[in-house]
Amino acid sequence: MRASLGMRAVVATAASALVLPLLPAAPANADPDPAQIAQTVVASAVKKHLRKLQDIANANGGTRAAGTPGFAASRDYVAGVLKKAGYKVTLQKFDFPFFNENSTAVLQRTAPSPKTYTPTPPDGSTVGDFATMTYSGSGDVTAAVRGVDLVLPPGAEANTSNSGCEAADFAGFPAGAVALVQRGTCTFQAKAENAQAAGASAVIIMNEGQAGRTATLQGTLGEPTVHIPVVGVSFAVGQELAAAGTSVRVKTDTASEMRPTHNVIADSRWGDPNKVVQLGAHLDSVVPGPGINDNGSGSAAILEVASALGKIPTRNKLRFSFWSAEEFGTLGSEHYVANLSAEEQARIKLYLNFDMVASPNYALKIYDGDDSDAAGSGPGPAGSDEIEKLFEKYFDTLRQGHVGTDFDGRSDYGAFIAAGIPSGGLFTGAEGVKTPQEQALFGGTAGEAYDSCYHQACDTIANINDKALALNTGAIATAAVVYAFSRDLPGPDSRTTAAAARTTAAAPAAHAVGAHGVPAQ
Repeated sequence: MRASLGMRAVVATAASALVLPLLPAAPANADPDPAQIAQTVVASAVKKHLRKLQDIANANGGTRAAGTPGFAASRDYVAGVLKKAGYKVTLQKFDFPFFNENSTAVLQRTAPSPKTYTPTPPDGSTVGDFATMTYSGSGDVTAAVRGVDLVLPPGAEANTSNSGCEAADFAGFPAGAVALVQRGTCTFQAKAENAQAAGASAVIIMNEGQAGRTATLQGTLGEPTVHIPVVGVSFAVGQELAAAGTSVRVKTDTASEMRPTHNVIADSRWGDPNKVVQLGAHLDSVVPGPGINDNGSGSAAILEVASALGKIPTRNKLRFSFWSAEEFGTLGSEHYVANLSAEEQARIKLYLNFDMVASPNYALKIYDGDDSDAAGSGPGPAGSDEIEKLFEKYFDTLRQGHVGTDFDGRSDYGAFIAAGIPSGGLFTGAEGVKTPQEQALFGGTAGEAYDSCYHQACDTIANINDKALALNTGAIATAAVVYAFSRDLPGPDSRTTAAAARTTAAAPAAHAVGAHGVPAQ
């Protein structure tokens, strides 16, 4: 694939063929030329932002994770660019549960015969015999194992064991012992909290044992309420440790605590405050890496689009959002939406999400607003289908292939969809595997991950596909311009309240107050 693609050529083609026809007719001189606006977004400027984010990670231990100095520096850089571009910038503070595994855990059987179990390393690059639970406490203990209400062999039905789910399960539990509990019925957090209250020095949670519930248990305690080591093991390891007379050493080294962080919310000084067009991307990385594709790419793209539009009067108000703590469970966007009043929600007419738009082995994926792919979740709120069609038309105009992707809940659109706000966006793939059909459309290599550095230290500036970045930034710029000037935004206007309709001042952007796919039970 080519190392780069001129953004001007991409956007100019799209703008002349797509943006102008989609904008409603207006009297002469009513609006600036949208094609000219879109052409001001250039690839070199987007890459400049990405290089700055890489520099920030390099200066801060290789990470830009929420709750770390690397994120704070990323926040300040983005806020500075937005203020210079003319936006009203709000830093929305909230507290969130931070977690990091500082070093590789240890699980050893010390009696009756010594055995060392293979760990899952902190970066998750391989799965061993055991794994540290997210939000586990730290410690290094050696003690006898005490099984708690285990069902061995397991019951015929999955999720029927209630091992450790009740305080009564720990009646007579010897203080200082290591509790061995079994997956099922209640959350891992409940099991671990009950064990901690009973005086356990550590907790081992074994998988339940039915088909599909035998592998090494990787999960989360949900929040930092447990201060002793907690690890998950496979059913086979759990059976070994349940034998009479077993003692173990359990060692974990973690940071698990509440920390403050900020969303960055930027409101344009122009446009109808009752018609807000909101774009968003998460700014934080995972702890193990700099997150330049995930999600420096989405952040840099919308940052440059915001810079181009900041001083141009638009018909509708533009709002650019840079979320924090997405990698801890889309916490920033959920906090933002939860703290909007009904009137403020009604003013947001649509939300566009951009999370990973430059994956090295990319596919050009458009969120499936109308559920035409009939896969996974259903359609987005009314109007989401129109957003999908706009992006489809953009790529069709360039004679560029594209595919759909499901609203699977793994990024920041989730809270907006739950609030009934029309949503859409773009995605180039994460740990999923590229199909032969996608190879035919986009090049690259079928059978390999879209981003082999996903959530790893190698997600650096070298992990960016310039062609994907340019194509998607052109699409983002086009959509922003179309919706900034549109008289007829996607979806029905039924969410507009009388209070919002009477509002003449700008809506508040934020309120000061607070890893995907891991099971909690």
